[in-house]
Amino acid sequence: MRTLAYSSILSLILIAIACGRNSSGSGSGTDSDSVSHAWPDTLKVVTLYSPASYFSYRGQEMGYDYELVATMAAEKNLVLDIEVAPSLNRAVEMLDSGLVDLIAYEVPVTAEYKEKVVACGPENITTQVLVQPRRGEEEVITDVTQLVGKDVYVEADSKYEARIRNLDEEIGGGIRIHPVNRDTLITEDLIAMVSDGSIPLTVVDSDIARINKTYYNDLDITLPLSFEQRSAWAVAPEKAWLGDSIDAWLNQDKPRSEQAQLLKRYFELSKSDPSNRLTAFNGAGVSPYDHLFKKYAEQYDWDWKLLASQAFVESRFDSTAVSWAGARGMMQIMPRTAKGYGQTPASVTKNDVAIETALKILADLDKSLATRVPDEKERKKFVIAAYNSGLAHVLDAIALANKYGLNPQKWDGNVAKAILWKSNPRYFKDPVVKFGYSRGRETYDYVNRVYAYYARARAKA
Repeated sequence: MRTLAYSSILSLILIAIACGRNSSGSGSGTDSDSVSHAWPDTLKVVTLYSPASYFSYRGQEMGYDYELVATMAAEKNLVLDIEVAPSLNRAVEMLDSGLVDLIAYEVPVTAEYKEKVVACGPENITTQVLVQPRRGEEEVITDVTQLVGKDVYVEADSKYEARIRNLDEEIGGGIRIHPVNRDTLITEDLIAMVSDGSIPLTVVDSDIARINKTYYNDLDITLPLSFEQRSAWAVAPEKAWLGDSIDAWLNQDKPRSEQAQLLKRYFELSKSDPSNRLTAFNGAGVSPYDHLFKKYAEQYDWDWKLLASQAFVESRFDSTAVSWAGARGMMQIMPRTAKGYGQTPASVTKNDVAIETALKILADLDKSLATRVPDEKERKKFVIAAYNSGLAHVLDAIALANKYGLNPQKWDGNVAKAILWKSNPRYFKDPVVKFGYSRGRETYDYVNRVYAYYARARAKA
């Protein structure tokens, strides 16, 4: 293990991530080669599903790598053709065979890939880090020797288990290592368990830790446990000129600024939901806007108290709320969704517009799910889940439930369990899954929170 001070390591990581890639690509970083090699009319890009690179959220394509490459394509007037590979090795094969021009995903800068690809674009530097509860300064582990006598839970047969066992040998033993079955619990689950106190410690890559810390603000992820690992986008060796052009674009002021905003959006902005605490509305009725919920819900044959419960979980009835993903207003409607219903991001901040638009969305989701979940009462949970994650991910969860012996027409304990699997590579790469990674825990918790507030609403009004 390196002797560099932990604070220095972290500073270098943050600087490298914030600045992007300067000099590790194939060429000088100038755009001179694009004189003889013009940008292609269509940029064929392969990526992988992951919480950092590419995923669908409420029907909208998102991800740090995806948004950065989409920004580049838009500025260069290129048609962007995105494909999703099942594995990094397959992505490299696609690059090598000429099926794609660029891998917009973190390809490790190692000897294994050096012969096959040329690094370019944004560089990411990660280490494995200890995930621990953020407590008083005296209680936080700040040195690896303090792990002696501590219980550390890691995914079984993972690089994290390999590293913690090597570290245990390096310090003379004494770390109590608990491998966890990767089919049932994965990295995101273990991080959540550290947050809620179910387990004391785990180990993950620093970029994954940073994303998850935006959901769990009570975590400390400052102790590195491994050497640094560099990664970047990649082009084929014969298209090194394209890597140079990408580097030249990224080194300009505007792209640097846009990259910094994306880094902040995905790795810094808090995504935790204040309604987790379920502090009930203290005024008369269920909400300050009961009259609006009643007025519009009646028109769409929807329980107004259930709708009000969604509004509480979405925004705590705050019309000015804007989420990290760009959802707006009391009902947290995404800009693309608003446009699809004839509205704008500004108009859905008006409570009456937000409520009616949300009801139209719910009605369409209900119609789409009617044949799959015939029971109207049961179907509402599916509809609310789809409002949170997007219909595609709920359909994937139904398919998983059906394949693995769960009841595809029941939410609790069945499709609710399958939606959790959507963050597990074993399941989101399953052939029955069509829409890849989803943060299933968020949707699972969302439905539970809506129905918890709904129970209070029915008792109150």
